[in-house]
Amino acid sequence: MITPDPAAQASIAEPFDRAARRAARNRCAGDFADFAFLKHHMAGDLAARAAGFERRWSRVLDLGAHDGSASAMVPSEETIRCDCAAGFSPQVICDEDRLPFAAAQFDLVLSAGSLNGVNDLPGALVQIRQCLRPDGIFLASFVGGASLADQRQALIAADLAASDGASPRLHPMIDGREAPSLLQRAGFADPVVDIAETVVHYRDPLAMRRDLRGMGEGNYLRARARRPIGRTRLKAMTEHLETLRDDTGRIAAHLEIVTMTGRVPAKG
Repeated sequence: MITPDPAAQASIAEPFDRAARRAARNRCAGDFADFAFLKHHMAGDLAARAAGFERRWSRVLDLGAHDGSASAMVPSEETIRCDCAAGFSPQVICDEDRLPFAAAQFDLVLSAGSLNGVNDLPGALVQIRQCLRPDGIFLASFVGGASLADQRQALIAADLAASDGASPRLHPMIDGREAPSLLQRAGFADPVVDIAETVVHYRDPLAMRRDLRGMGEGNYLRARARRPIGRTRLKAMTEHLETLRDDTGRIAAHLEIVTMTGRVPAKG
């Protein structure tokens, strides 16, 4: 098992606390199957896209693997599962923007539901391209910047109502429209980006919160408030989220799913 370099220090400019993100993933690992519906939705789509290349994959990297569901659906001679959390028992433990692999090690890299929590996405894409062989393929799916727009506005309003300012609890998200240029700058050829929406309906705000925690997507911002939310703020948040109920009496969470495909240029 490969572990992160303990000497590596996070830059103060990084939006995400690497240790807190790792802890959130470790906490959710045991019960992840109960909350993996979004991960499995992305994994199935990536597996179908991988099958569309009609190739025999020799060595596959499952990056941000969680339970390994993405690579489990892609036949290959060898698969390496990589995750930042030891709780998922990956072969390699590292952050997606700190890969320990030598150049040209894989012919396919998959990533389902993980890149939205990476501090240095441009750097991660460069490293992914470098560890792919010529004509290798990169397939990734993640939650994009248009997700949970109503919920994010409600939480900001609740923070403003309960205090003198919004607390840093809302994660920055990747704008799907920028994905093609990110792939090009990282050196990928023929970039393709698809953006789709999926809607999850919740009976109450607490059910939504449980899902986020169960996915390992709690608040791991570096600048997050360390104090407990408190009853007053929690009550304000719940009340604002309750206003989002639709005609069915449920709260609709609109999620933008960004899927990227990139190819490493062939030699010659």
